[in-house]
Amino acid sequence: MTAYQAPDPKGFFGEHGGVYVAETLIPALRELAQAYADAKQDPEFWKTFHHDLAHYVGRPSPVYHAERLSAHLGGAQIWLKREDLNHTGAHKVNNTIGQALLAKRMGKRRVIAETGAGQHGVATATVAARFGMECHVYMGADDIQRQAPNVFRMKLLGANVIGVDSGSRTLKDAMNEAMREWVARVDDTFYIIGTAAGPAPYPEMVRDFQCVIGNEAKEQMQAAIGRQPDVAVACVGGGSNAIGLFYPYLAENVRLIGVEAGGRGVSTPDHAAPITSGAPVGVLHGFRSYLMQDTHGQVLGTHSVSAGLDYPGIGPEHSHLHDIRRVEYTAANDDAALEAFDLLCRYEGIIPALESSHALAWAVEHAPKMDKNQVVLVNLSGRGDKDINTVAKLKGIDL
Repeated sequence: MTAYQAPDPKGFFGEHGGVYVAETLIPALRELAQAYADAKQDPEFWKTFHHDLAHYVGRPSPVYHAERLSAHLGGAQIWLKREDLNHTGAHKVNNTIGQALLAKRMGKRRVIAETGAGQHGVATATVAARFGMECHVYMGADDIQRQAPNVFRMKLLGANVIGVDSGSRTLKDAMNEAMREWVARVDDTFYIIGTAAGPAPYPEMVRDFQCVIGNEAKEQMQAAIGRQPDVAVACVGGGSNAIGLFYPYLAENVRLIGVEAGGRGVSTPDHAAPITSGAPVGVLHGFRSYLMQDTHGQVLGTHSVSAGLDYPGIGPEHSHLHDIRRVEYTAANDDAALEAFDLLCRYEGIIPALESSHALAWAVEHAPKMDKNQVVLVNLSGRGDKDINTVAKLKGIDL
């Protein structure tokens, strides 16, 4: 995999990616692509980025040997990349720091974002407050209800949270509305997309900002166990935490597993697993990728217990990595994620995000079948404070 090069000059990862937007957005995307190309070559940009990651975000996030969970399950040793310990509680802030610095470099003082679980919204509101930017966050009405703590956090940070009542009232619809506003306010507004999706150059840009996860993990695992893990696992919705872990490992002899949201089962209509369910290629939110759609090309509804994975598409680089068989994609259903959530709480004293619990569910299922000297590294992409109301409701507990 040492020869892996993507995307191409037109923003395609194999047949996925590209730019499928209204003409009014083409100049803005060209401006953004040029600004990022310039920033990538500027050592001062990266110096500031890494300074902020260290002194504001709190990086590097550690790797942690989940010894009690590993002993309980038997088999492989489970290690966690602790993105939940970042400021704001998830990997999202790695990307928002980078995009906010780019917005500042471009002279944009107003930012917008979409959010599902609320972690990207919180991370965007956080950096907007730090840099003195006006901030508006679009969020599906259903997600506002199930992620109330994060909605309040965004408001505390000075963001205007805009509920979206159209469609499925979840992440897809929030992204629709954010893109509509960007079309109307393209001159003064920077759209901070929260995942490795959207029109080029966003998938590449978000990947580059999130690669700090995998780059750190490679150094940390080498120091901790004298080698790299046998398997690296991450949950995948749009896929920013996963591509951030996977990309630095592409040239290594490490098995890579992306876990989609299986919902109530991929054989039912109630899931968010386009690759695992064999969805066809389609276009949504400015890019081409595997997309849950009907025979007429209409986007299908989705379901996941985790708001951040409740999305009908997947980032284009993930689709390409599936096509070339470098990454294996599978799904964990709601029940498996909730079981993994409970196990990590009970055996390690760590409350994981429901999104991250999908990746952990793979380890819970497969570690017992592996040798005890093998190592599984799970990207714990966020903490579960935001999800306690959802979990309590599912358990029939009144808070």
